[in-house]
Amino acid sequence: MVLVQNCMPPSRENWEFMVWIWQFFPLITIAQWIPAVNRIYQMGKTSSDSRFNIPGRIAWITMEIPGPLSLIYIMLTVPSSIGLRGLPWENKVMGAFYVLHYINRAIISPLIAPSISPIAPHIWLFAAVFQLSNGISIGGWLGGYGNTTAADWQNHEANYKAGGRMELGMMIFFLGFLANIFHDDELREIRRAAMRNQARREAEKSEDERPKTSKGADKIYMVPRNGLFEYILYPHYLCEWIEWTGYWIMAGLGCVPARNFVINEIATMLPRAVQGKQWYVQRFGEEKIAGRKAVIPGVL
Repeated sequence: MVLVQNCMPPSRENWEFMVWIWQFFPLITIAQWIPAVNRIYQMGKTSSDSRFNIPGRIAWITMEIPGPLSLIYIMLTVPSSIGLRGLPWENKVMGAFYVLHYINRAIISPLIAPSISPIAPHIWLFAAVFQLSNGISIGGWLGGYGNTTAADWQNHEANYKAGGRMELGMMIFFLGFLANIFHDDELREIRRAAMRNQARREAEKSEDERPKTSKGADKIYMVPRNGLFEYILYPHYLCEWIEWTGYWIMAGLGCVPARNFVINEIATMLPRAVQGKQWYVQRFGEEKIAGRKAVIPGVL
């Protein structure tokens, strides 16, 4: 079913133009390094209160889900529109991996999170456009505008076989995927511990001392310690970059959409990590943060 003629699903010409434009996204992210812009592009622990903010859980799900939905839609509609009878197994596996990531990121993570800070509408819009653009870019490549035969996959690189490249990429992808889940859960555990402690304190109070209504746990921030948190403050960012680098390797280094995804993610997340480290230093002091980098151990 065609939603928008030549756009959704995109024609090959429109898809190629979109992928070309998407390469320049890092130029937009340069603005995040400007303090004045950074003040209006804050989320999570650095977000500001506003009556226009969207409830965190709803905002997170709705701004992340356009990516996998657009990829699924394009992979289901483009092949028949260009006369393909089917797609190689590699395309289907890569599509499944993409969706798997977002089942965790867009659905499971926000639903199991103890709390999520409200998100400003302009940040929600920016994230939704990012996800939609990325889903169309990668979905078009996997759906028929990239490799469409086994021969395409085998000839992608002249110096080693596609099977070996796919296996290497899969291993790197799952290493990053599982490490990302681990470090995300470390952050959630801080919040869970705070809620358990508050519930225990409330239980110890007499009936008269207890508040009439429950407002949940107050915001409590700690410096995480486990895993790569011992060396950097944003290991979940680094692990996601590793994950999508594995995805790029699976597709082949010549896959522009996969390359764009890795570069664009780093371009938009790196300034947040560097500025996030400044937040940790201001809140906890240089002494407690000493020895930890922002996102790359021993480097940055």
